[in-house]
Amino acid sequence: MNQPIAPGTKRRQVGQILISQGVISEDQLRIGLLEQMKSNQPIGRLLVSLGFVSEATLREAISESLGHDSIDLTCTIVDPEAVKLIPRDLAKRHLLLGLSYSASTQHLKVALADPNDIVAIDKLRALISHEVHIETFLAGESEITQAIDQHYSHELSIDGILNEIETGEIDYHSITSSLDEYSQPVVRLVDALLTDAVKRSASDVHFEPEASFLRIRYRIDGLLRQIRALHKSYWAAMAVRIKVISGMNIAETRAPQDGRMSLNISGDTIDFRVSAQPTIHGENIVLRILDRKKGIVPIDDLGLDTHQINLLKLMVARPEGIILVTGPTGSGKTTTLYSVLNHINLEGVNIMTLEDPVEYPMAMIRQTSVAETAKLDFANGIRSMMRQDPDVILVGEIRDEDTADMAFRAAMTGHQVYSTLHTSSALGAIPRLLDIGVLPDIMAGNIIGIVAQRLVRRLCAHCRKPYPAEHHEKKLLGIPEAQPVPILYRAVGCDHCDNQGYRGRLAIMELLRLDSTLDDLISRRASLHEIRTLALAKGFQPLAVDGLRRVRDGSTSIEEVGRVVDLTDRL
Repeated sequence: MNQPIAPGTKRRQVGQILISQGVISEDQLRIGLLEQMKSNQPIGRLLVSLGFVSEATLREAISESLGHDSIDLTCTIVDPEAVKLIPRDLAKRHLLLGLSYSASTQHLKVALADPNDIVAIDKLRALISHEVHIETFLAGESEITQAIDQHYSHELSIDGILNEIETGEIDYHSITSSLDEYSQPVVRLVDALLTDAVKRSASDVHFEPEASFLRIRYRIDGLLRQIRALHKSYWAAMAVRIKVISGMNIAETRAPQDGRMSLNISGDTIDFRVSAQPTIHGENIVLRILDRKKGIVPIDDLGLDTHQINLLKLMVARPEGIILVTGPTGSGKTTTLYSVLNHINLEGVNIMTLEDPVEYPMAMIRQTSVAETAKLDFANGIRSMMRQDPDVILVGEIRDEDTADMAFRAAMTGHQVYSTLHTSSALGAIPRLLDIGVLPDIMAGNIIGIVAQRLVRRLCAHCRKPYPAEHHEKKLLGIPEAQPVPILYRAVGCDHCDNQGYRGRLAIMELLRLDSTLDDLISRRASLHEIRTLALAKGFQPLAVDGLRRVRDGSTSIEEVGRVVDLTDRL
């Protein structure tokens, strides 16, 4: 917890920061200080009441002064579990509001008008277990007061909101207006579902209308799971709400639409990519959740072993050429590419990306979305970027000959190029590029390396069950009969993992670094068998080997690896 700052120090800091930012003048600060001598109110509140500064600007200044993160409550979706933890009278007396609460990580986020209000923190600590870590955010006084009125006056649980909808009428005007949104339960229902999806670490939310009901499914750890089934009558208003906040046309229901929105959910900024598709029972809407904090992983946290991480860093260190990341949709290719870009994102390097669309905004990197409306495709985009003095170019996907031609041209002219390709393995990228129309002579010498990956579910650490490996499992793992039987783990299911037996995902990878001997085989169109034999002789480890490494260290199960990788050729 931060140490309290003496009132005089804080007042001087806030005033001086506002002056240094050009928000107020010395004269205005002097007026505020003279008024403070009469009323003994905080200087910030007086400057707002005098009309010298807005509350949002003041919040940012105090945030910088105290070294606290600030939050704008007017566009934040609050977790009902956190609101329930704090009684209304305590919230009103000390101007604080619960933002989010995680029972599994014992973490509570709270918004305060004064993060150095020791009395408020002590009273909160007396209410809540000492094992819970309390993280404080700075928010404006009027924002907190308004948020308290909203969140303590209305039902926020999904079941409570549904009960409210069943007993009342839907006012479509209040769904589309931004004034008194919380008076409309449909607005709170959509907010509650999105908050619930983010808390469960879902990657997608599916709203699927059927003939008489609405199915809601979350994709968690790569698999879809039905969460709720609602009456069909709720869907029209919910669809309007989702389309309003994602910038879609609410009048259009017979053509596909795409939208995007950015919401502050429980103190974290979460981006959503929204897609609406007409079906025979109404519009099907799918939201892809893009959590910036989870989307960019440090390269050392990708789960690679020491040999793999050194190989990847060696590939990244080569100044020109192309690095390909392959795998099916949803295999984590974008996360891996962003981790690599984050690793090389330095002041002296100009990184430019061309994506469809941009998933995670990153500082210093020039990111462009491919848009058919703007007549910008991958090939033209690369051509344009070459005139922007780039050092590194990321092309979202190589899907046709023109894009491949421009990507390899950029690699041949001294640029480092990253891209993705839809193939089942690293070696499979070579015939795929030949199929697209890339000449073997162009490929040879210009491909730095190819990374293939899959995502497998991680066994729940609380309920995984150890057992001695069976005969066929020893054979899969390549363990001779004479050696002791290893201990493996299988999924069971408990409250921590929603009885799934798995919680979270990890990447398994194969890395193929091309050298002159492999380039020679590619240039003379050698068979895939020849290339594979040479690669294995040079230490190449296929996906199955990396997957079974994670089985042996207890991270996942043989069944889970077998779900995404073919293990039959090892039997």
